[in-house]
Amino acid sequence: MAATDPAQRRILVADDQPDVIEALRLLLKSEGYLIDTAKSPGSVMKAVEQRDYALALVDLNYTRDTTSGQEGLDLLGRLQAADPTLPVVIMTAWASVEVAVEAMRRGARDFITKPWDNPRLLSIVQTQIELAGAVRACQRLEQENQLLRGKGGPTLITQSAAMRPVLDVIARVGPSDANILLTGENGTGKGVVAQSLHAVSARAGKSFISVNMGGLPEGVFESELFGHVRGAFTDAKTDRAGRFELADGGTLFLDEIGNIPLSQQAKILRVLETGELERVGSSRTYRVNVRLISATNADLPAEVSAGRFRQDLLFRLNTIPLHLPPLRERREDIPLLAQHFLKSHVERYRKQVTGFDDDALAALKDHAWPGNVRELDHAVERGVLMAQGKVIRAPELGLTAGQTAPRLEDMSLEEVEGFLIRKTLARCDGNARRAAEELGLSRSAFYRRLERYGL
Repeated sequence: MAATDPAQRRILVADDQPDVIEALRLLLKSEGYLIDTAKSPGSVMKAVEQRDYALALVDLNYTRDTTSGQEGLDLLGRLQAADPTLPVVIMTAWASVEVAVEAMRRGARDFITKPWDNPRLLSIVQTQIELAGAVRACQRLEQENQLLRGKGGPTLITQSAAMRPVLDVIARVGPSDANILLTGENGTGKGVVAQSLHAVSARAGKSFISVNMGGLPEGVFESELFGHVRGAFTDAKTDRAGRFELADGGTLFLDEIGNIPLSQQAKILRVLETGELERVGSSRTYRVNVRLISATNADLPAEVSAGRFRQDLLFRLNTIPLHLPPLRERREDIPLLAQHFLKSHVERYRKQVTGFDDDALAALKDHAWPGNVRELDHAVERGVLMAQGKVIRAPELGLTAGQTAPRLEDMSLEEVEGFLIRKTLARCDGNARRAAEELGLSRSAFYRRLERYGL
């Protein structure tokens, strides 16, 4: 049998007659299936809520001397509501065209009469499991693509002169397959620019796969990027494609690429040079065609000089360098961005908020924004949630007015931590690596906090 995941081999058998259940259990077990049993509609639903099944084989009648099939038809509706992808094959000793048609209408995938023909039953079971597996796989891929590509494409909002060189490079270089290295402080919008570059390229119809290298533990680095085969390590229950394979034909965006461990950089370089990789635990070579866009807030030439980053890898990444200015250098974009985020969060939270009062707009324009556009988004979201009227007031944004620091004794522990991270980022000119070192945090711990505080 092709299926290897236990969830793809587990069948739920439901019947009120013990001899029927035992006969089906022995037959299906001999074919390598795992069997759970149930004797009532209620126990069927309980089993489905607690575990995933490849298929449910259910009787139509459960009450003694009942032949209408209504119990089984009602159960079909409940199963469809619980899991529309679960294939249900119904059984009955009281076969009729009407009941069969009604069962199929309510979602049954096939119909078996008692006594059954073993080869036919096994054929139906195998076929329906394979079909359901294909349907579920397609749904997962569609969901992944929606998440990875985003809804409605990237939104790059700007009218500032500081961003004109960025727009020019997107227009001129975006349609090519050139590798691009985006630089700039944390939160300046490198991810949105990467999506914009992908959207204007010939690869726009293919996947855009994003990986935050700063939040990727070294222990799973190879598995995440190159994939693995079943049994390669303790938790490798099934084969899994890595990010390079998922991006085949499309674009792979490696955010915070300066955080790649030196021990792993040669493996990235090899894929870029040859287009070849092996999954962890396999000797089979896969070929991929990927356009690489990288991003970092680190000074990579300095990292090369310090021996923490390979120079040959930097050359491969840096075909076209593109620097994004911090938000404090494009302040004319702040009102535009604030209105964009306001519209988004008002729709998300269904709040009746229409804008900002004058003091709130002044606070937005005057703030230092060490977390850049991402911090602005977070502040506007807070304002929408905290607003007591139709317009957001300055205190509802949660920003520090002017240059006066808040009193630590008046702040919660979480507010103190967020405040210190913002101050350290500003002191380090947005360099996340330096800020993490000054705070005594590991890179992964620091990036988790940046995400928590919208930085």
